[in-house]
Amino acid sequence: MMKLRVQLQCKNLHEYLRELSPELLDRLYNHPATCLAVYRELPSLAKNYVMRMLFVDQPLPQAAVALWVKKDSQKDHDECVSVLAGLRLWHSQQLQGGLQGYILNPVFKDNLRIALLGGGKAWADEGGSSLGPDRHARDIESLDKYAMERWEVILHFMVGSPSAAVSQDLAQLLVQAGLMKSEAGEAPYITSAGFQFLLLDTASQLWYFTLQYLKSAQSRGMDLVEILSFLFQLSFSTLGRDYSVEGMSESLLTFLQHLREFGLVFQRKRKSRRYYPTRLAITLAAGVTSSASPSSSSALSPCPGTGDAGFIVVETNYRIYAYTNSELQIALVALFSEMLYRFPNLVVAHVTRESVQQAIANGITAQQIIHFLKTRAHPVMLKQTPVLPPTITDQIRLWELERDRLQFTEGVLYNQFLSQTDFEMLRDRAQGLGCLIWQDVAHRVMVVTNEGHSEVKRFWKRQRSHTKH
Repeated sequence: MMKLRVQLQCKNLHEYLRELSPELLDRLYNHPATCLAVYRELPSLAKNYVMRMLFVDQPLPQAAVALWVKKDSQKDHDECVSVLAGLRLWHSQQLQGGLQGYILNPVFKDNLRIALLGGGKAWADEGGSSLGPDRHARDIESLDKYAMERWEVILHFMVGSPSAAVSQDLAQLLVQAGLMKSEAGEAPYITSAGFQFLLLDTASQLWYFTLQYLKSAQSRGMDLVEILSFLFQLSFSTLGRDYSVEGMSESLLTFLQHLREFGLVFQRKRKSRRYYPTRLAITLAAGVTSSASPSSSSALSPCPGTGDAGFIVVETNYRIYAYTNSELQIALVALFSEMLYRFPNLVVAHVTRESVQQAIANGITAQQIIHFLKTRAHPVMLKQTPVLPPTITDQIRLWELERDRLQFTEGVLYNQFLSQTDFEMLRDRAQGLGCLIWQDVAHRVMVVTNEGHSEVKRFWKRQRSHTKH
């Protein structure tokens, strides 16, 4: 079955960690910063369970733990048990007398205690302590500006802005992540997943992109635990403070250069001995449980380059007025509308059946177009209820349904049967296997699924050999 659209899947922190092997997880929990980051993202009831057990060294009976919640909260309790077991934060252990009990993962318990009570090694060497004051110190405002400029270069590169250039490494990562495609000798171009990615807010984009990077980390010869631990450490660093690179492995220094290109850290020169984490790095592990949903938290404007989140006015005559001079935002509006006029601080576009259906063909859903327009609605629009004219939202959804009436399925065509009997025999076999997609009895033509093709072909060969004998 060939899907018309690829739905962008963005796991949250816990979904990602659950997929790691038990050995990797146990190595990760050797770092207090990781333990604190994982604890911070737990459901509030699960946090309560961990705190109750943090200073208890023997297992607690499962029946006793089950009594911590009222009967009507049983569903929440079950969810906590599932989350804590899935993340290996606690284990089942048999008590004396054969009862089952829960005990916190000792590695996680020890390191969370260190994170909460102090002690252990310093997570990061603050530059001031070993390198002295920075003559080229950066303030928070300039770090925010730098972070968004770097991140925007990546987004501009994805929409094909001629001025945007990224490293070979980064271009390759965008292709591996499925956000862009690259034909032999051609410059990479955006895919349907890439279109959806552009419509996410900054926090969700960053987390999705980081997940793709982590997927390819081991194939690059990097230690996944080392770079994940470093990311979690960054999320607890202080904005505007510089940190030293002393003691970093070669693998981490390479990772730092990639983070620099993504806008997660600022380093004045490649060989500079200090770096500044930006707001993008600090909010990365904090806003990830929202998993690419519209409510994802980001301390930065969801609309880079506009200065203000709300800049779009939508009229009932299908006109869009975008008060922006950001090339990126204009390119995004152009994904699902026809551009009419361009002024210094205003773009006028027209939403048409063709433009919406073209966007849908490229993998954008009607819901994503509507969400994009809502989240970027001008303050004047926000005073209305609903924010967008229902005629527009309903029509965009109807245009999507129009396209969805057609369903594409890959298959294998069988034709040129010598007799009606042969056709019906093979057709019945394909039907019996549940792999017949379509048939035309009059013209003796049928289509079977790719999966069923080998079995139908084998059956046909057997029948031919029988008739010959």
